[in-house]
Amino acid sequence: MIDPQSPVPIYYQIEKYIQELIEHKNLKPGDRIPSEREFTEQFHVSRMTVRQAVMNLVNAGVLVRLKGKGTFVSGQKKIEKALKGLNGFTEDMIRRGMKPGSRMLDFRKTIPERKIAGRLNLSEGEEVFAVKRTRFADDRPMAIETTYIPVYLVPRMTQEAANRSLYEYMEKVSGLTIDYADQSIEASLVSETEARLLDVPEGSPVLLIERCAYLAGGHPAELTKSLYRADRYKFFIQLPAK
Repeated sequence: MIDPQSPVPIYYQIEKYIQELIEHKNLKPGDRIPSEREFTEQFHVSRMTVRQAVMNLVNAGVLVRLKGKGTFVSGQKKIEKALKGLNGFTEDMIRRGMKPGSRMLDFRKTIPERKIAGRLNLSEGEEVFAVKRTRFADDRPMAIETTYIPVYLVPRMTQEAANRSLYEYMEKVSGLTIDYADQSIEASLVSETEARLLDVPEGSPVLLIERCAYLAGGHPAELTKSLYRADRYKFFIQLPAK
């Protein structure tokens, strides 16, 4: 229950209480949770405290709010991705039995900013294809993805080709073989525009993923920055004992 003397914030205690109800099957997917007023009376806390706990769980995808109806336990499961192996979004979704999709937001040939040019080992003035897309899984927005590829590697790439699997295009059409990639993951919050594209509330948490892929010999071939919905995606890694 709630301990007002605990150093743990009360809103977080309420979050854990709701999560335990779900884990112990007291609340099942599709069930309506108690109202803010009911929680306020149960725990003798302010409505604002209860609202913060509930909204944190909504943003995490544990709960879903339906206007005029209340707040319910979400039946949506997160997609898990192991931090090993290298494959693109399209291949990853197909492997999971899901239908991948893309909506092109921007496609252009441009001179990249200095930091991007440096990551791709480009000389001053060399161009890249900048490809920005919303990525979908089973017709639901999953990520916003911006990719930079040196023009000299794929000089004939078109917008139509770029809206499919870029890895497949690079390998089958351009004869390029990706050997390995460096990838970083950190937490971030979406802007108003990003929230609209991902169909989440403004300020929702996302996973900011940056990946630089290399050809054999260590030559950079692609730099991708992605914002993944934290309520729909999670990563895991298996750690050896030694």
